[in-house]
Amino acid sequence: MRRTLIGAVTVVAVLLTGCSTRSGDDPAPDSGQKTSPAAQQSSDFGTLKDVCGPGTAKPSSVQGVSDDEIQVGVLSDIGFTKRSEFVDAAKVFTSWCNDAGGINGRDLAPVTRDAKLMEVRQRVMEACKADFALVGGGSALDSLGVKDRLKCLLPNFPAQSSQIGAIGSDLQALASGPTAGYFQYAGYYSWLLKEKYPDSAAKAGIIAGDAPVTKVLAAQYKEAVAGLGGKVSYSDLYPAAGVSDWSPYAQSIKKNGVKGLVFLGDFPSLAKLEQALTGIGYTPDWIDANSNAYGPAFPQLAGAALDKQHNYAELFASAPLESASDNPAVQQVIDLFEKYAPGKQVTYPALRAFSSWLLFATAARDCAELTRKCVYENATKNTDFTAGGLQAPFDLTSEEPPRCYSVVEATAKGWQAADFKPDQGAYRCDAPTYKYKTDYGKPATLADVGKSLSDLT
Repeated sequence: MRRTLIGAVTVVAVLLTGCSTRSGDDPAPDSGQKTSPAAQQSSDFGTLKDVCGPGTAKPSSVQGVSDDEIQVGVLSDIGFTKRSEFVDAAKVFTSWCNDAGGINGRDLAPVTRDAKLMEVRQRVMEACKADFALVGGGSALDSLGVKDRLKCLLPNFPAQSSQIGAIGSDLQALASGPTAGYFQYAGYYSWLLKEKYPDSAAKAGIIAGDAPVTKVLAAQYKEAVAGLGGKVSYSDLYPAAGVSDWSPYAQSIKKNGVKGLVFLGDFPSLAKLEQALTGIGYTPDWIDANSNAYGPAFPQLAGAALDKQHNYAELFASAPLESASDNPAVQQVIDLFEKYAPGKQVTYPALRAFSSWLLFATAARDCAELTRKCVYENATKNTDFTAGGLQAPFDLTSEEPPRCYSVVEATAKGWQAADFKPDQGAYRCDAPTYKYKTDYGKPATLADVGKSLSDLT
């Protein structure tokens, strides 16, 4: 699954925990306060021109489309995780777009489809009956609803794709990775194992939550580390119900001489593990905290342990929030949140959601007649989509993962850009590719439900 919600797949205690600024199902109301010039722009986003604007839309009989609006669903686990970032991003983007004139004069009307972790099929089937498309969301167990979505020919423009059955599935347009069948972090791990900490290559370890999905992830990481020249010499599981004392795990990591640790679970548990490691005086060369931990909560929880432990995370090819002073697109997201959802936090998932909204909006804008087929085909023709500067160029026509990536490092003072030798702005674009040799499953296709692209209208 996508790593920003990796905690949710390990059922109870391995789930994402919400921050105090992310709670409830209703986004904050518009304060009407204007901020920077970027937030006041009427139609442009970053380098993308005229994303939204007025127009004379042709009448349509397509589901979810009226003369005045386009209804889209936003899949979320908000009722379970209490994290409102996809709902917030939908509120902010659509408010800005509608203020600029909408999509050729039609307002965007987002409807939250709260899967509450386990109710993915129910929410997808509801969307099948009412929505034009799914946009800017995601659920940890998203593969549960893929076949239902394909049966009703509902396109999906998610902020992230999570499980094997969903990653790369038909009628899905991702603004940036992951790519089905490939290890998504080959550049990041090559840097860790071969450049930054070469002595760690033969002494990598994995700790994962004890759940079926996470066990598959652990197997994928073990294979990929070996395929990139390393070796996993230690692996362990921790119970999904939670761990009261992380000292035994810390002692085991020390006993086995682990120099590089992959942690597949919730960041509050990782913070406790790192405090236990620090307590016994053991410091691996590196810990992959993953992008689930990217945000202010993890450094606050880990505290002084981050003065000793070296934590990193890859953000696919997304621009870090810390780059706002040098990246007008990131700053524009921050400004728009201040205007339309004051008090709500801009997060990494929110940035990815904005990318997906921009992909959908520009694809819909360019349709003379608004149909699902037109929007999907327009989106998937992009060969260098950058979401106006929120990410490195992404080729939606390619079946291979992108070569660009960005890495951030956690410190006791917060996250910062890592010294990973970027060669194209905030990104490094020399990642190798690693295709899995083991069959971990395949994404769902239209053929699986007796449909084809010719059925899409």
